[in-house]
Amino acid sequence: MTKCNSKSLFRRWVVYFSKTVISRLHPGVARIAPILALGLALFVFPHSLSAAQAQPEGAAPAPLPPAFTATGIPGFWDPRARVEPVDIPSGRSLRILTSDDFPPLHFGGPDAVPTGFSVELARLVCETLQVPCTIQVRSFSTLLDALESGEGDVVAAAFAGNPRLHERFAVTLPYFRFPARFIARAEDAPVAITAADLANRRIGVVSQTAHAAWLERYFPDAVPVPAPNAAIARSDLQRGASDLLFGDGLSLALWLGGRASQECCVFVGEPYFDDRYFGEGIGFVMRDEDARLARAFDHALHRIWEDGAYARTWLAFFPISPLEPARAFLR
Repeated sequence: MTKCNSKSLFRRWVVYFSKTVISRLHPGVARIAPILALGLALFVFPHSLSAAQAQPEGAAPAPLPPAFTATGIPGFWDPRARVEPVDIPSGRSLRILTSDDFPPLHFGGPDAVPTGFSVELARLVCETLQVPCTIQVRSFSTLLDALESGEGDVVAAAFAGNPRLHERFAVTLPYFRFPARFIARAEDAPVAITAADLANRRIGVVSQTAHAAWLERYFPDAVPVPAPNAAIARSDLQRGASDLLFGDGLSLALWLGGRASQECCVFVGEPYFDDRYFGEGIGFVMRDEDARLARAFDHALHRIWEDGAYARTWLAFFPISPLEPARAFLR
């Protein structure tokens, strides 16, 4: 197998996403389609595939992922489920709080206009609910306090669900989850990813992280190659100091699609989801007394997914999906 020509692939991504995907989104995004497509192609950053059986025989199984299509677009909503609409008081407007420092979920676009997957989903929800909304940018570290003090109504940012967040706020069902992935050098990527297949293989991982703990539990016979940070772990893989790298799928998709990877590597195996290690996923966050608003958002998100707008938005911001099927970069 040979690698795709990167220059032609790059050009196809820019043309396709600017003309067919981004241009169909919210007008605020459509008008910057060429710039956004180019930026994403340069700075690229999850149902019915099943979870790979990584754990050794007798170990507790890793949780199955939500179903997702072969194109790597998530579907967190059951198409058979009946979700009752929830009315929002007439005349209410919403202040959406976000930050501009976490692409592709939320970042500053041209002229500092906030955009990103989370932001554009929030805009779609507002349109679906027919509620006027404004987007306000703040420092990430201040978002939850600002929400709690009444300076905003909804936070659209990468706060992974956990018990402490749910105790303090109302949170919608997840619209994004962080998968864990393996990558390997393209020329010697393993076909199968099981505990037996990776026994005695050198696996790069950032030390003292949830990914390191998960790897130790489910791949006990692999040989960890700990690194102090992700950059060194990626470098170790490139130069052959490790056979595979295990880490956050979003960060790895970003790296695989960028120049620094030099097209060295590919996803192998399938995405892994485990709430105990990698979090419950990201939902929209509201004050606890706004639980009814959270249910309204859940209904709107279900409608957005059913009518295809979720998929179009996903493709716009994840041209290389963190849920990409294995070997998607090989021809």
